[in-house]
Amino acid sequence: MSTPNTAPANAYLRTKVLTANPEELRLMLLDGAIKFAKQGTQGLQEKDYEASYNGLSQCRNILLELINTIKPEFDPELAERVRSLYTFMFQELVEASFSRNAKKANQVIELLEYERETWVLLMENIAKGRAEGEDPVVQARNFSSTGEGTAINSVQIEA
Repeated sequence: MSTPNTAPANAYLRTKVLTANPEELRLMLLDGAIKFAKQGTQGLQEKDYEASYNGLSQCRNILLELINTIKPEFDPELAERVRSLYTFMFQELVEASFSRNAKKANQVIELLEYERETWVLLMENIAKGRAEGEDPVVQARNFSSTGEGTAINSVQIEA
């Protein structure tokens, strides 16, 4: 049940999600994963284990969503590498929770932040290419093959 103070924020978030394109949705997932991982890590550092459980569990749920939305038909090798990266982060968060190890959780945050930076670069590249009439799927493949970011996901990008 939402309180009067959270209702406008929830309505805004709902509208934002419903109007976002696929690239923006993935960015929102990455932002959420980072936010919850930081909350969970803070809980570990403060020995607030309920907060750490809640934050790290939410982050793991988002990682599962990211794993499940990878589309291997565009680039199977890249899809498998990204799936492996997300699976590694998921496992590290499980271990951080059980061992109450904030250092492990912080390493996952670093990886998520790098993934986010890479994704933003790809989004900028796609927007520029769309303005020039280029195929966004080809752009994404070219971007991933340049080595500008190894954590790029092969999601279906619609022209």
